[in-house]
Amino acid sequence: MKSKILPWVIAFAALSISASAAFYSVTGLSKLFAGASFAVILMTSSLEFSKLVIASLLYQYWGSLNKILRTYLSIACVVLILITSIGIYGFLSAAYQQTATLEGNISSQIELLERKKTNYEEQLAVYVDEKTNINASVTALRGGLSNNVVQYTNAEGQVITTTSSSTRRALEKQLDQAIERQTIINGKVDNLNQQIFDLDSEIVEVQTSSETTSELGPLKYVSGLLGVRMDKVVNYLLLIIVFVFDPLAISLVLAANFAFTQLKVKNNKEDEIKVVEKIIEVPVETEKI
Repeated sequence: MKSKILPWVIAFAALSISASAAFYSVTGLSKLFAGASFAVILMTSSLEFSKLVIASLLYQYWGSLNKILRTYLSIACVVLILITSIGIYGFLSAAYQQTATLEGNISSQIELLERKKTNYEEQLAVYVDEKTNINASVTALRGGLSNNVVQYTNAEGQVITTTSSSTRRALEKQLDQAIERQTIINGKVDNLNQQIFDLDSEIVEVQTSSETTSELGPLKYVSGLLGVRMDKVVNYLLLIIVFVFDPLAISLVLAANFAFTQLKVKNNKEDEIKVVEKIIEVPVETEKI
């Protein structure tokens, strides 16, 4: 029972892979020749079907075919495999390019946000330095007010300690200006800190909300692990898929032909054995003496 089911399983696998390869190839070639996409679909579909027929024909009638025809059909089958592989490569590479384009747009958006953030950080550094200087000036002015003492000796020889009103007014004016500037700087520092925080949040949101992050995440990991640019990693992966895809489909077509041939041979042998058994079982009549 298993020997009878296996050929059908092989045939189903061959047809499913061939259909997938044909779909990707036809779609990829139609995009490559977008000006005549419908005509390309018809042409490549017929070529895909013919390729499977050629593979089965060569297997079944290899010894019976004319040498020239056999050589041509073999070359045609190989060329059709190459065409299918080119179509598959074009389809998959186009799909990757769409994702890569979205990734590039997101990278550009993040780069722009990073530039704004850097500009704000530079402004923040300037204001922080100014704030430090103003704080030092305020401390010095307050110290000057507390130490605003003038001493002199009067006519009686007594030492008189007092404060200078003009100096106090000048120090108070400078202190008021410094405090006013300090308030303005504090507001600008707080505003810049808030803007930097908002930009950080926006960058994180762009990175996490993008579908390309999950799509290209494994490729980025492999790229970083091997130290190879992601475009090369994708190219290697596509070449591996192409070298396996359509050749595997043709190999399974040949395997299915082989399995059905073996099943047919086995059934013929079983029929021959049954015929022999029937012949042996025929009773032989003996003549009466």
